[in-house]
Amino acid sequence: MLARDIMTNKVISVGPNKPINEIAKLLSDRRISAVPVVDKNKKLLGIVSEGDLVHRILGDHELPRSWWLSFVGDLNDVPQEYIRSHGKTAKDVMTKDVATATEQDSIPDIAELLETKRIKRVPIVKDGVLVGIVSRANIIQALVAQKKEKMPEVKTSDQEIRKILLKEIGNHAWANHATLNVIVSDGVIRYWGFVESEDARNALQLAAENIPGAKGIEDNLSILSTQVLSHGL
Repeated sequence: MLARDIMTNKVISVGPNKPINEIAKLLSDRRISAVPVVDKNKKLLGIVSEGDLVHRILGDHELPRSWWLSFVGDLNDVPQEYIRSHGKTAKDVMTKDVATATEQDSIPDIAELLETKRIKRVPIVKDGVLVGIVSRANIIQALVAQKKEKMPEVKTSDQEIRKILLKEIGNHAWANHATLNVIVSDGVIRYWGFVESEDARNALQLAAENIPGAKGIEDNLSILSTQVLSHGL
């Protein structure tokens, strides 16, 4: 599966002269965390994120830069930082050095890019033109889709389901066979008896959920009291 298979094609974007107050409203209304900046030919120029807008807002309240920064910092960065913190349009506050990917990049490669760059989404470009965007949510959706496609329907008899489950929980102290019984009917796993804690109940629930062919779970378990545990059944 490649980027072209999961990317969002209709990308919400803005022009370089879009006022930042309108960008903020756009992010809020569309419930997105960033928007690409493109020219009239859809060529990617940069991206404006919530972080860029926060930087702009804080810029109005910045303290004067210490004089010693001119000795340890890059003087070429000072005017750029001023523009970003005081700008009024997309081109002023946008991040220009944007990590991008192509339609042919694989999902694992894009996932690694997002992790390495610590970003939430990556624009997909073709010859510099914005053609889509892939977010972390898109990758998660792709993984879920792949898992479902590769999971054929499993038909397992009640006896096999019970055998597999009992084997799974048999070596765990929290599944006490003296106080626990498992009955499987029409693919539904039914627990009866007692467990020592809520955690044990949750563990049994998880064990049942992972059994191939199981169609449902019915929990008829009770939690043993401390008094019963100390005196025995």
